[in-house]
Amino acid sequence: MNLLIMGPPGAGKGTQAERLVKELSITHISTGDMFRAAIANGTEMGLKAKEYMDKGALVPDEVVIGMVKDRLQEDDCKNGFLLDGFPRTVEQAKALDEMLKDLNIKLDAVINIEVPMEKLMERLTGRRVCKGCGASFHVMFNPPKEDGKCDACGGELYQRSDDNEESVGTRLKSYMDKTQPLIDYYNGQGTLKGINGDQDINKVLEDVLAAVK
Repeated sequence: MNLLIMGPPGAGKGTQAERLVKELSITHISTGDMFRAAIANGTEMGLKAKEYMDKGALVPDEVVIGMVKDRLQEDDCKNGFLLDGFPRTVEQAKALDEMLKDLNIKLDAVINIEVPMEKLMERLTGRRVCKGCGASFHVMFNPPKEDGKCDACGGELYQRSDDNEESVGTRLKSYMDKTQPLIDYYNGQGTLKGINGDQDINKVLEDVLAAVK
């Protein structure tokens, strides 16, 4: 089974991706991991990407597509894959379609984890991190036993500067603005599966599996 997963910051996309690949015995292709591996292995596309990254420039779509194409032809993708973090634009989605067509690969479904904006704000602004050991807590979903203190080392808990309402609001708006055309694109193709992410994580996984099987 060949899938693509999308979801805004705080929607739990990473958690669901991890569980999905285990459940379906498919390969997780995160673009971040793919970039690191291609550069470390010195592949042609990896070296091209590194040239741009070393200059602080964005890696062009054709290089990213080339890296994805190389990755999908590796043996561990023969039983299926879960693409995560790509495509990010309609142009990239169209290029991906062409590339999959060349490889004679069908994308079975596009999973979109949906959570209301106010819930995402609640999730992202409630995170607290330990200054001592870096352990992560949440004021609502995973509170420390003692307010403001880390359960693990007793260190002071703090809110990261990018976890405040203004920063989170900017990140979420940017994501929504960029991603809505992509959602419309896959909806038009009939492959989009909208999943309610505002429920227990086991129920989210159950709904994803029901939607793709």
